[in-house]
Amino acid sequence: MSDLQDKVYVITGGAGGIARGIAEAILERGGRVALFDLDQAKVSAAAAALEVRDRAMSAVANVTDLDSLKAAFGDVERRMGRLDGLVNNAGIVRLGPADETTPDGLDLELAVNVKGVLLASQVAATHFGDGGGSIVNIASNAGKVGYRNMAGYNASKAAVINLTRSLSLEWAEKRINVNAVCPGGVATDMLKSVADFLAPRLGQDKGALFDTMYPAQLGRHIQPIEVGRVVAFLLSDAATIIRGQSINIDGGDTPY
Repeated sequence: MSDLQDKVYVITGGAGGIARGIAEAILERGGRVALFDLDQAKVSAAAAALEVRDRAMSAVANVTDLDSLKAAFGDVERRMGRLDGLVNNAGIVRLGPADETTPDGLDLELAVNVKGVLLASQVAATHFGDGGGSIVNIASNAGKVGYRNMAGYNASKAAVINLTRSLSLEWAEKRINVNAVCPGGVATDMLKSVADFLAPRLGQDKGALFDTMYPAQLGRHIQPIEVGRVVAFLLSDAATIIRGQSINIDGGDTPY
């Protein structure tokens, strides 16, 4: 029996991106999932698409709003009876040159990508039982390397990496284990949006450019389920010896 069996894990940003792969990986190991997202129709559809009935639920939540998060986590407690872990997956990217980044655009990226991680973690921590819990933050290799045309995103993901270290250190005594993963080259709508932004500026076809945006050593895109299986391991009891780390999942593109 897996050590995720019958345990409950919240995934923010649950309507898209890597969320489905994370949910499927948790379900593979016998866990249960609660998907949070701003869009009620999309997150309900995402939960239904998992086709697991009482092992998946959805709730509307705004990760930048504390009251919204408290309501959503309370709904999980009522409907599923417990909370064992959190995956902070909600995130946005605003593309454009650094000298064209607006105050409002930067505020939004930092609010969702950094503030949202801290607020969701704070609320989750109040719902974990005496045995503690596990948190995995979805950062990015952009938080280590930095890429053109996404200065705010790069900065926000670097902040998530250091926030992960901080929470791991402070919450160890509460038996809460906190780690992050740093994906890159994953076949998601976010990567497609980057290709769509860059293609006309490079004089290339959008689809053709996307097809080349994969880790060189791997020779293909990483699939969301592959990220999900690493996340599921980090949520498990077997990962208690891994603490405060930000693990690259980018096919070898980032060597540190």
